[in-house]
Amino acid sequence: MRPNPKSCANRPLPHGGLPDYPESMSITHLPQPESLGHARKARERLTHFTRPELNEILRLYGFFVAANEWRDYAIDHLNDRAVFSVFRRSSEMPLYRIEKNPSLAKKQGAFAVVSMGGQVLKRGSELRSVLRIFDRKKLKLAP
Repeated sequence: MRPNPKSCANRPLPHGGLPDYPESMSITHLPQPESLGHARKARERLTHFTRPELNEILRLYGFFVAANEWRDYAIDHLNDRAVFSVFRRSSEMPLYRIEKNPSLAKKQGAFAVVSMGGQVLKRGSELRSVLRIFDRKKLKLAP
């Protein structure tokens, strides 16, 4: 049977003294976790969608969910890009990925819609114009 650690915490050792712990294990000298500033800086390095961009994407997502075309999504914030993936079923590969890659903003445009096969369907600098590839009335890709 294992002794209860709480009941034997201050129990003297058989030789009469309390255990000698190194100074580094003292309760007053516990190692401090990384500062919150460090965690905040790491989070700021990630690329993310802004609130208006996310609202625009979720508005489109809502239309397709209401039509029972899309059922699930995932948002990934990576160092170099942010990705909104759309699934028909959660166990499948994403049907489409809406990507924000700021490093391409001055070249081809930061936003892109990528198909399941990896083909870039549309790319541009404004999210609203890139999302026009989805025809909301027919609930399919616009021709």
